[in-house]
Order: sequence, then C-alpha cells, then structure tokens
Amino acid sequence: MASELMVHSYKHGFSGFAAKLTESQVQKVAQLPGVVRVIPNSFHKLQTTRSWDFLGLSSHSRVNALHNSSMGDGVIIGVFDTGIWPESKSFSDEGLGPIPSRWKGFCESGKQFKPRIHCNRKIIGARWFVDGFVADYDQPLNTSANQEFLSPRDANGHGTHTASTAAGGFVENVSYKGLGLGTVRGGAPRARLAIYKVCWNVLGGWCSAADLLKAFDEAIHDGVDVLSLSLGYPPPLFSDTDERDGIAIGSFHAVTKGITVVCSAGNAGPSSQTVLNTSPWILNVAASTIDRAFLTPITLGNNKTFLGEATFTGKEIGFRSLIYPEAKGLDPNSAGVCQSLSVNPSMVSGKVALCFTSMTLGAVISAAEVVKEAGGVGLIVAKNPSNDLYPCADDAFPCIEVDYEIGTRILYYIRSARFLIVKLSASKTVVGKPVSAKVAFFSSRGPNSKAPAILKPDIAAPGVSILAATSPLDRFQDDGYVMNSGTSMAAPHVAGIVALLKTIHPDWSPAAFRSALVTTGWWNHPSGFPIFSEGSPQKLANPFDFGGGIANPNGAADPGLVYDMGTADYINYLCAMDYNSTAISSLTGQSTVCPGEESSFSGDNLPSITIPNLRNSTTLTRTVTNVGASNSIYRAVIEPPFGTSVSVKPNVLVFNRKTKKLTFSVTVTTAHQVNTGYFFGSITWTDGVHSVRSPLSVRTEILQPCSSVN
Repeated sequence: MASELMVHSYKHGFSGFAAKLTESQVQKVAQLPGVVRVIPNSFHKLQTTRSWDFLGLSSHSRVNALHNSSMGDGVIIGVFDTGIWPESKSFSDEGLGPIPSRWKGFCESGKQFKPRIHCNRKIIGARWFVDGFVADYDQPLNTSANQEFLSPRDANGHGTHTASTAAGGFVENVSYKGLGLGTVRGGAPRARLAIYKVCWNVLGGWCSAADLLKAFDEAIHDGVDVLSLSLGYPPPLFSDTDERDGIAIGSFHAVTKGITVVCSAGNAGPSSQTVLNTSPWILNVAASTIDRAFLTPITLGNNKTFLGEATFTGKEIGFRSLIYPEAKGLDPNSAGVCQSLSVNPSMVSGKVALCFTSMTLGAVISAAEVVKEAGGVGLIVAKNPSNDLYPCADDAFPCIEVDYEIGTRILYYIRSARFLIVKLSASKTVVGKPVSAKVAFFSSRGPNSKAPAILKPDIAAPGVSILAATSPLDRFQDDGYVMNSGTSMAAPHVAGIVALLKTIHPDWSPAAFRSALVTTGWWNHPSGFPIFSEGSPQKLANPFDFGGGIANPNGAADPGLVYDMGTADYINYLCAMDYNSTAISSLTGQSTVCPGEESSFSGDNLPSITIPNLRNSTTLTRTVTNVGASNSIYRAVIEPPFGTSVSVKPNVLVFNRKTKKLTFSVTVTTAHQVNTGYFFGSITWTDGVHSVRSPLSVRTEILQPCSSVN
C-alpha cells in the first residue's frame, strides 16, 4: 500500500519524497521526527537559420567563440521540457565522438521510444517523469485533442524545438514554407543532449513541481553541465524556499554542484514586475527579435502600398474587395474587433477583412478562422507594434499584421474610397539593415516582484520567429521544422552559449558565466543603433527589459573581469529575505542560522546594481576577479542615473600575477526630494580592450510604502 502512495524519492541533490496523502495523513507525517515541512504539489507552465549569425557566431568565421570552443564538444546540456522527437535530422550524431565517460545517465524506454534505436551520441540521455503530474491530474493524458506518449517522445513539439535550438546539429536547406531559408543549427552543435521530459501535452503544456524536483535530482546525478528550462510559474511568485516552486529549489541544488541553470523570463510583457524565475542563482533570459523580418506588401486600390509582416507563402491575392465590419448603435467599431469579429458569408466571401485588436495570439488565430470559414480570402490585423508573428489557419491564407497607424490609414481608405480593393503579396525575407533588434513585446519585464534588489532578467537573447525542429504532430510544422516565438526560445540560445563558454572556461562557476554575459551584453545593436523595447509605446530598452543587454557570446568568452558568487552568497540572500532558518536549512541541506540582526542584501556580488529604495545615500561593495591578462589596469567610467551622483573607490584597479581579486565600493546619492520611478545608468571598468559594464538601476523613495503618515 505504501509503495502505491509513493510518487518520487529525492536523494542526489536533496533529501525528501513526494507521495499521495490524505489531509489526515499530511498532519501525521508533518509531526514525525526529522520532517521539516509538508507542502502540496504545484504546476508550472511551458513558456535557427539567422539568430546565431546575428549573435556573431557564424559557422563560416574561424575567429569566434563557436570555433574556439570546438562547437561545445563534450559539454552536456540537460533540457527540461516536453521531450524530444529523436528522428529529427537535428539530432543526428554524425561526426560526434564517443559519449563522455563521466556521463552516468541513461535512456528510458516507453511508448514509441526504444533507447537502442532512438538514443545515440547526440541524445545520450532521455527520461520521463509523470507520476507527480498524474497524482494531481485526474484526466487521461492521451486524448484525441491532446495526443501524448508515456515516454521521452515529444507530442507537443516545444521540447524538440528548445533542444535543437540549444544543441541541434547542422541541417542544410531548411526553411518555413520557403521563408528564412538556410542552414539550421543549435548554439553548441557538438554538445550532447540529456532530455528530461517533465511537461505534458495538456492545455498547452503543464509540468508538476514534484516531477521537476525529481528531474533535477537525477540530472545532478547524471552529470549534466548546463540545464535549460523554458517554463515557469506565473505570478504571484512562490518564495525561494517554497517547494511548490520546483525550479527555485531544484536549481539551487544544481548550481551548488556547479551546474548552470538557464530559465526563461516569461511571456507576460510588456507589463512590469512580471518576470519569472527570479532566484539569484538562476540565469534568467528575456526575448529579443533579430535583424530579420518577413515583410508582406499590402497594395490598396489608390496605388498606395504598406508593408506588414506575415508568414504568407501562398499565391498572391490579386485585387479583391476590402471590408471592415461596422456595427450599428453607439459603438460602430465593436464588430471589427478581432477577438469577437462578426462577419457572415454574404459580407466577406471572396473578400479581404480588416480588424483591430489589443490582444495577440488568440485574437489573430480566432479572427483568421472566422474569416476563412465565412469564405474570406485574407485578413489584415492591426495591433500593437511588435515583431512577434502568430500563425493563421494555414500559410496559404494571408494573415498580415500591421501596427495601428497603418491599420487606421487602411480604415480611412475603406471609409472614403468608392471602389474598395486590395492586393496581398507573398512575404519576403529581409535580413540586416534596415531591420534592427528589439526586446520582444511579450517578454516579461522587471523589476523583480520578489526581491527588487536582484535585477531580473539577467540577459536577452533571440526569441522571435526562431526556426528549429519540432514534432511532426505540431499542426504548424513544415517538414519537421517550425517558427516559434517566446522566452522559451530565448533560454536555449543562452544555454547553448553557456555550453560554448564552458568548453573555453571549464573551471568557471555558474555565477562567472552569468557575469560574463551580463557585463558584455549589447545595449546598442552592433551597427551602433540603440536597442529599443517593444511596448505601448516603444521606448529605449532599459535593464528591466533586457538585463545586461542582448547576449554577446564573443564578448562573454573574454570578459576581462567577472563578479563571482557561491553558496555562501546565496545563503546571505535567503537570510536577507527574512526566510526562517528552518526553511533555509531545509533548502541547503545543512543547519543554517541567520544573524540575529537584520541582514542586508544589496545584490552581494551580482554583476548589476539595483537600489529600489534610496533615501539619501547608500554605499555597497563589489569584488571582481581578473580573468584576462595578468597585468591589467582598469579604470571606472560612470554614467549616473538621472538625479543621482555616483562615486567609485578606488576608481582604478591594478591587477598583477599576485593580485587576482580586488574589491571596490560604490556610493550612490540622490538629489531627488520626492518619490521617483527608476532611473538607469551604468558603471563600466575598462582597460582599453575590455568594457565590463554593470547596469545601475535606482529608485528614490523618500516616503516608503510601509511608512506611516501623520
């Protein structure tokens, strides 16, 4: 009976178990000697041909981090997701050497998955974890609406996409319906993959915290070097010591074992304080666009042509009638809202429809289906300006996205012209100038709602229209590949980059890898043009949008200085968060007693500085480690946030063969006499070769939220 109740036991990274218990059993177990806490299970949500060239990792160049690292050869990337479609060409092991001898993992059999056939020298591990999920989900997993496999095989496609983005091999002549044609590959094409299927094809993909913890426990034992997780729990966030956040708990144990854990930031942007996976030991990734667009001409009957974006690869729609549904009554525009589009065959058959929306994915798909079912031949969607594209009913049906300005000009044409006609031409791929990268509209933003002094996200990476492998069960796939958007696509880009850096710097800690990425990120496009952030309206990007900037792999391979951290720093953070010693001891696996006085945490040794409640003046310290030339002199360059003064002491750092680490202090003083929002600046250490930039974010709070007013 007891064995039937047991779901998982955890033994490699931490001690504990997951079981199916009644309320009375929970009370009894909680009172047993040695039991620290009993908590309920919880669930987490799932969150290329050009992107790697955009990041400076062209396979044709012999002087970049891709080749200096032997393309990540020997590094093992663990992927927590929906599994893998092993037959994809992206997972061929052609040209790879033997499986690393230190690898302790294995491949697990299951439905339509045989280790002897489906694992190789690329996919060296494949496990599946479902017991925690089925313990709390009382519906069948495999239904006509949501096909699933009780095995590492991927029915959803999400896991296959993220795995191939991180470490897929070279596959030539891949495109999506003819768009984005080129050679598709992952960031570390010679790295090995260990697949941990923890998410299941239910309501778009959900994952149990109990299964996540078990997967972390096994991955630590198996010997992975990097973990990529494109999933998270939506706000409000659990505390860092709450086992219901399986990612925070599991990643802590992984990081203390030297495993870098890379997580997606979430897709709830552009609203502030929506960033997920905010623990300071996690490398958190926002999503950016790249310098590529799929421009689609819209030609009106007055010979004016506007450029929208789409993945329309069908035949050109010659001049057809153009309509915008208008209702009678107080709100004539209500019938033209995309998510509640009201049309009928007599109105739209053989015509192109225009609609407006402030929503995204659901609105675009539903409007396209409504217009197509009514006999329409195309749809123009006016929405918030952004480069993230959403698929229509099919790619032969044009579903072209424009911003409100262009949509309004088309609407005025409809309301003023006598003969309303429009021509929709096929999409064309445009790369490089004049297309510039931006922070994606959907990418979750800071500040950190759990710990405002911890900057999140840490870094941004490509996450819009990323072409990678998928499951053939994906209804939008084209010959086994698909374009997806989300921070889910950005995280495996950084996991692949970390794999390259791990090959170059095998002794670096997870914190050193994060520091290298944060301090070398692009704030400006390589052309020199500043990076903007999509939103309402678009604006210059700041650290709450993209952390240290867009990832710069070649810069991160040679950062000059790094801000390192270890377990003691993270325990100091936990104490400063006022978590009780029992909860901290449970997390760390060792007796921990926080200082009696109130602990302070100013980011300890993070590569960024965030001051959420500056009243007059504050001083904090940082320690940098020289990882460049032994004899180096760095000078501080300060860009103070508006209305503040910033000083650094000493403002010159001299390193030699004996002096590898130096500590400096930063004093920030505000001139503001009122509460403000955040202002941004930076502190950069430069030796003439390296520029080691730390984002600086400051908010003045003369009257703090918990203060009393007389």
